[in-house]
Amino acid sequence: MRIASLTILCLALIAVPAFAETYNNGPINGTTDAWTINFGYVVSDTFTLSGSGSLTKVEFGVWEFPGDTMSTVDYTITTTENGTGVGQTVNVSDKFISTNQYGYNIDVISFNSGIPLNAGTYWLNLYNATVPSGDPVYWDENSGKSSASESALGTIPSEAFTVHTACCGPPTPEPSGIFLLGTGVLAVAGLLRRSLNL
Repeated sequence: MRIASLTILCLALIAVPAFAETYNNGPINGTTDAWTINFGYVVSDTFTLSGSGSLTKVEFGVWEFPGDTMSTVDYTITTTENGTGVGQTVNVSDKFISTNQYGYNIDVISFNSGIPLNAGTYWLNLYNATVPSGDPVYWDENSGKSSASESALGTIPSEAFTVHTACCGPPTPEPSGIFLLGTGVLAVAGLLRRSLNL
């Protein structure tokens, strides 16, 4: 029974764990500035993935007029800034966070996706955001770690967003994982040798 349990444990160690990667460009600021993502404007910001996988969720901060709730946004993931190409219109979840010193509501917007991506650097492009009132919607600037662009102005400070991906395994094995696997295999071999008196 002990050997069977140990064998199952070692087989579990051998299985490649699911791997999720999150790119966080920094927190929602809500106090500095924000950039219009409707009325024909496209705002883009970069993110980098170290492994291949599928984009699962995007979250970003916005400024809205009091009482507004964002319902949809168009987005693309491209290798060039302000790339609208073949976009997707998605329904979004809009969660109120606070009201800033200018009287705007600061909200976190999220939507799910399933776009497959390889390792590399991409542009998240947001445009055609809609609220029932028709008011402007602004993507929160947080001066994070990435490059950003606005279709009419060019380079701007980076925006507040987080990108979540999921894939089948890490891009490269970690040394500690390989060591753990090797130790498990050696332990099973030692126990089998001892129990069989070889």
